[in-house]
Amino acid sequence: MSLGFSVNTLLPKARGGGQLRMGLVKLEEGEWLQPAPDLAGRHKGFAEWPEGIQLTPEAEAPGQELAAMLGTSGALPEAALSAHEDMCLLIQDRDDAPYKLIGAAVAWPSDWHPKDKIGLPLRALHAPIAGYEEQLASGVDRFMTTLKPGAIYGRCNWFIAATRARRWLQDRSPADAFAHVTAENAGEALFVRSERQTLRRLPKTGAILFTIGIYVEPLGHLNPGNITMLADAAQSLVKGEGDRRGAPAYADALSQYANQGAQP
Repeated sequence: MSLGFSVNTLLPKARGGGQLRMGLVKLEEGEWLQPAPDLAGRHKGFAEWPEGIQLTPEAEAPGQELAAMLGTSGALPEAALSAHEDMCLLIQDRDDAPYKLIGAAVAWPSDWHPKDKIGLPLRALHAPIAGYEEQLASGVDRFMTTLKPGAIYGRCNWFIAATRARRWLQDRSPADAFAHVTAENAGEALFVRSERQTLRRLPKTGAILFTIGIYVEPLGHLNPGNITMLADAAQSLVKGEGDRRGAPAYADALSQYANQGAQP
């Protein structure tokens, strides 16, 4: 199984509701990064939001290694400018220590600020996700520790947003953000945001690179199977995680829209 580079191709591999899972698939080198990035858009994104770049001194060497891998000069910021994907670097201070975020070059975040996360270990990075500690943390820690250079793994997720902007920073409550959404306009008023994430270990420095490719489409542009999946998942997200994603504010309109589309 592979991963595509669009919302429609990513969603079938994404988790619906219920238990959290990593859902990793192994990727070939040619499937790692989007082959046709909008580099002008990347430069514009970072110019508009410079706080998306957060670096510690520990990020310099792995950032240089990454830039060289991508055929550019510089370090992490230049590497992220050369690709569609946002990029984060993580390392261990010692063999038994948790991985921590040492560098982030993020133009298009999904409602998070790198300045609030830099330097944090993995479990603290994921603390806002309901169920992460109980259902996923140990498995993620084990995967990160055993990941070998040369191997590339990918996964994807999804969010429902009230904006098609690739930089999504929620500045109002879900009730306000989705107040205008109805079953009749959900196809144009709801936007499905998918993150195509990959993980690989840099061979020289041993740092782990985490990439995040952002894809956004109006709900109505998706195929019927994906719309039905999202409607079911929005109703069944684990308690707490659904609240964090704002599901109570849009789930009924999404379900009604999906049901209308299923009518003969």
